Amino acid sequence: MTEVVLHIYDVTNSGSDKTNNTIVQINKFFKDAIGLGGIFHSAVQVYGDDEWSFGFCEQGTGVFSCPAGRNPMYTYRECIVLGNTNHSIFKVNQILRELSREWPGHSYDLLSKNCNHFCDEFCERLGVEKLPGWVNRFAHAGDAAVEIAGTTAVRLRQAKTEIVTASKVAYRFFAGVASNNSVAPDSLSNSVRGTPRFQANWFKNFITTGAKPSSSDLENHSEEMLGQQQQHGTGTPLRQNTQQDS
Repeated sequence: MTEVVLHIYDVTNSGSDKTNNTIVQINKFFKDAIGLGGIFHSAVQVYGDDEWSFGFCEQGTGVFSCPAGRNPMYTYRECIVLGNTNHSIFKVNQILRELSREWPGHSYDLLSKNCNHFCDEFCERLGVEKLPGWVNRFAHAGDAAVEIAGTTAVRLRQAKTEIVTASKVAYRFFAGVASNNSVAPDSLSNSVRGTPRFQANWFKNFITTGAKPSSSDLENHSEEMLGQQQQHGTGTPLRQNTQQDS
């Protein structure tokens, strides 16, 4: 029997300091202030000093390891003990070999097969608790800003304009909620009630169904925000890879 530990990072690998700062602010507000969630990378540590996770690569397995809590691509946030596994180290290595075949790097998908989904499955096979819901809630919600933040470097280069636009929209929305609210969870519905249609619908979907805002909603909201600003003036361990991840 050994302890299973979940390591959590803020996703700050966008290549842009401005975008990374936006992500940090999103995480501070939505996770630290009201406990809903954020944009996170996760990895599981069991037996030894390494953590295991999953990320995108064009060839080979997407399962990789690095020293626990020291992934250089992200900003370390915290660790959570998920329980103890009864599996031996031999069995754990067998599970990792199986996962390495089942999770090739090219199958990575931000919304359906990301690092947090991998950790969930790994933990299930280890017989311990799955990840807390807040760790992967943004991916389930399908928020455009999260999709941007978690995109691999290749996709980032392909969608530079969309990244900047959606990050600005998300930041303005989150900042607007924060400024009009005392950050009390039970008063969120009141603060959202008087905001633009995009904000109300997005927040409702984020908490419930996880629907993804359409590109037209993003564009309309961006135009609304800009208009308001102008108006007011404001074992055989697996080999280690270097994947990009969410």
